[in-house]
Amino acid sequence: MMEKKAILVFLVLTLSLVSGQEPEKIDTQKAPWRIHTLFSVECQNYFDWQTVGLMHSYRKAQQPGPITRLLSCTEDERKGYRGMELAPTFEVPSMSRHPKTGDWYPAINKPAGVVHWLKYSKEAENVDWVVILDADMIIRGPIVPWEIGAEKGKPVSAYYGYLIGCDNILAKLHTKHPELCDKVGGLLAMHIDDLRALAPLWLSKTEEVREDRVHWPTNYTGDIYGTGWISEMYGYSFGAAEASCFNGLRHKINDNLMIYPGYTPREGVEPILMHYGLPFNVGNWSFSKLDHHEDDIVYDCGRLFPEPPYPREITQMESDHNKRRALFLNIECINTMNEGLLLQHAAFKCHKPKWSKYLSFLKSKTFAELSRPKRLTAQSRQMMEVESHKEVDNEPEKPHPKVEVKIHKEVDNEPEKSHPKIHTIFSTECSSYFDWQTVGLVHSFYKSGQPGNITRLLSCTDEDLKQYKGHDLAPTHYVPSMSRHPLTGDWYPAINKPAAVLHWMNHVKTDAEYIVILDADMIMRGPITPWEFNAGRSRPASTPYDYLIGCDNILAKLHTRHPEACDKVGGVIIMHVDDLRKFALQWLHKTMEVRLDRSHWSKNITGDIYESGWISEMYGYSFGAAELNLRHVISDEILIYPGYVPKPGVNYRVFHYGLEYRVGNWSFDKANWRHADLVNKCWAKFPDPPDPSSLDQTDNNSLQRDLLSIECATTLNEALRLHHERRKCPDPNTISTPKRERVNQDRVDETRANAETRTGAETRTGAETRTSAETRTSAETRTSAETRTNAETRTSAETRGDAETRSDAEARTNAEARMAVETTTSTKFGNVDDVQALRHDEVTKNSSQESSQVETSNGTFTSMRFWIMVLWAVSIFGFLGVMSVMLRGRKGLKKRGKGYKSKRRTTYSGFWDTNGQDRHLRNAETA
Repeated sequence: MMEKKAILVFLVLTLSLVSGQEPEKIDTQKAPWRIHTLFSVECQNYFDWQTVGLMHSYRKAQQPGPITRLLSCTEDERKGYRGMELAPTFEVPSMSRHPKTGDWYPAINKPAGVVHWLKYSKEAENVDWVVILDADMIIRGPIVPWEIGAEKGKPVSAYYGYLIGCDNILAKLHTKHPELCDKVGGLLAMHIDDLRALAPLWLSKTEEVREDRVHWPTNYTGDIYGTGWISEMYGYSFGAAEASCFNGLRHKINDNLMIYPGYTPREGVEPILMHYGLPFNVGNWSFSKLDHHEDDIVYDCGRLFPEPPYPREITQMESDHNKRRALFLNIECINTMNEGLLLQHAAFKCHKPKWSKYLSFLKSKTFAELSRPKRLTAQSRQMMEVESHKEVDNEPEKPHPKVEVKIHKEVDNEPEKSHPKIHTIFSTECSSYFDWQTVGLVHSFYKSGQPGNITRLLSCTDEDLKQYKGHDLAPTHYVPSMSRHPLTGDWYPAINKPAAVLHWMNHVKTDAEYIVILDADMIMRGPITPWEFNAGRSRPASTPYDYLIGCDNILAKLHTRHPEACDKVGGVIIMHVDDLRKFALQWLHKTMEVRLDRSHWSKNITGDIYESGWISEMYGYSFGAAELNLRHVISDEILIYPGYVPKPGVNYRVFHYGLEYRVGNWSFDKANWRHADLVNKCWAKFPDPPDPSSLDQTDNNSLQRDLLSIECATTLNEALRLHHERRKCPDPNTISTPKRERVNQDRVDETRANAETRTGAETRTGAETRTSAETRTSAETRTSAETRTNAETRTSAETRGDAETRSDAEARTNAEARMAVETTTSTKFGNVDDVQALRHDEVTKNSSQESSQVETSNGTFTSMRFWIMVLWAVSIFGFLGVMSVMLRGRKGLKKRGKGYKSKRRTTYSGFWDTNGQDRHLRNAETA
């Protein structure tokens, strides 16, 4: 028995070694295992250097079976074309200019080339499996269809999550089976019979989507340029959905086989294909294929792409194993292309290049070892088995969240699974101004259904924290205040935003994959997710801030090495956590750099109408992102300012109420509420906006604008109301009743005890009347002063959507003026309600006392009139009785007189008491 087992093990090991050495001779030379690889290009230098890289990697990775380049050229292009020898080629007619519509769309050559190859190539008659790639790819290991899980009727492809048209009206318009639309592309491995059924549909659906210009916008297609460029991708997905009805075609989706350089591979997964469609970098070195669109590097002997850092430098640069793997992938990609160029130049019989350290490295055993053919790892195979057999219950490892969405569509009994985790953060300071904004944002966060958690980054000094009352308003991370810069002494509170983000990243361990960064003066209307707005690694998403003109002039050239990469964005940021870790420090440094550059604060350079350098933080963001080559997906459908006319059909996710807006005679400007304590005063709120039913219905644009404005203000007031309810503020309808009853009872007792109470009542009435009058006068004077102050000093330095004025910044409290960076304990509150419960007793007590006093003024006058009449009546009918009491003894009279005088002194001194005066003023302001 043992001998049989030993023989079996020996045979298995022998077969494994043989298959590992020459897989193509065993599996791919005869039916039904014949593999053929295809890729589509045009007659351009741009595609020639990509062809050289792909062909070199094809040979180096030992990809089984032949490969064919589908070359689309016009007659004029073909005459001068130099690259016919770069790859085995099958020429196909160019459809770059559509023969019927005249539409210029070169991407259609891919499905058109496949259709032509299937119809006219003799090679297509001797193929069982087809692997279709793009030219901008590097093969790292054999792509064997059945090894990666492909079956007849079940092709394998990579996940393209940004094809949101599969989930909306686009799919309903262009396929009868939108529920069968798979978001796939890039790598395609399928049986030849499936390709024959799919290819004509692929082409026709591409034409169909391309002609549907009405649905090119980003919110339908996910195409950030809104130009219909990805029509070919939708053509494939819609064509496959159509083919599934009669051919049963459904994809197996794998998100591990292909990786974009710049992305970090999952632990234990070895990608066998690289797609360098996006910019990537290693330290200060970077590469973007778009920078080489017209590059004739293939025909320029001895010239290579700029050399990347060496492996030894990466080892010193990054200690994290998985991140280091990502950097090694980046240099492997460019080094493989450069190695291919060297070999191609040699094939052109160019002169042997001069020796260099880099050329020596490309020819070294070290590079040969790093770039040897990769095989599917056990983890990758295991995940493929799960995806191939979705009914298996005991899954050893869950697929990537993106893939899970597709699996859920195919298997009804599988529980719904989540997208990558998200965490939302926003920055504030210790002031009542930010407190009411916090209440509004946090309320809207939970109401919007935003995934994940939210954290307030609270910048305060120790002095501020001692007096601060709003600790329980949101889950909070405390950070040192940099309002007063510790080195320069510059007063610039806006710098707290990047400083707080950096502090949070360095002190908090988060399991979120994406971070959403908002401003406090925002109201969320719906979820802000990376998968919906096409954010990814090295590809954050944001909203346009077109007034950042410094991106186009000398300012960008002075403050970033890549001014061409400066994006005019801000407001809402969706960024991968790994990008944010690298970027946060750059954001802070560039903010300080621009802030110190006072010579370029002028309006014609920055766009800041106040020329105060207030938007330095915004430029710090754009310049920091440019340094790291973080290019943004810019969407104008995430954010809207109340008061702006919305685009029809757009579901904006965020209100940014940084500017004044109005509906009829009603208006709202956050700057008017800078010093209002709406959070700690029971039932305080903003003036109610008009009722929507009162709006003019004739102009739809104005109507939609006003409805959004009303919604923003209503949400703020709703948030404040719920906040007061949570603090157990007394019922506003009965808030003054207990005190009135107490006052009345005291006066009844007084009347029975002494008839001279009439005089005391009159004295108190006079005092209270005078108090109320002076309180109203004080309140009106204060209101008038504030109105003048707002008119004279308030600005809308919302050049950034939320910039405060220089006057406001310099007029902060003395405590803020003494701010310096102080180390504080990094603390996060977990559940808002749990934290609030700890402070309910204290807050409720204070709030109840204050609000009771607010409501008693008007009620006091009514009560006084009634009791004066009662006292007069009692005085008349009780005159004889009173005289009798007075004659019984002077001693009793003296006691009553003493009590009365004491009472008068108490009333008088209470009116002039400093705390009492403040309390009356606060009550009048609240009322």
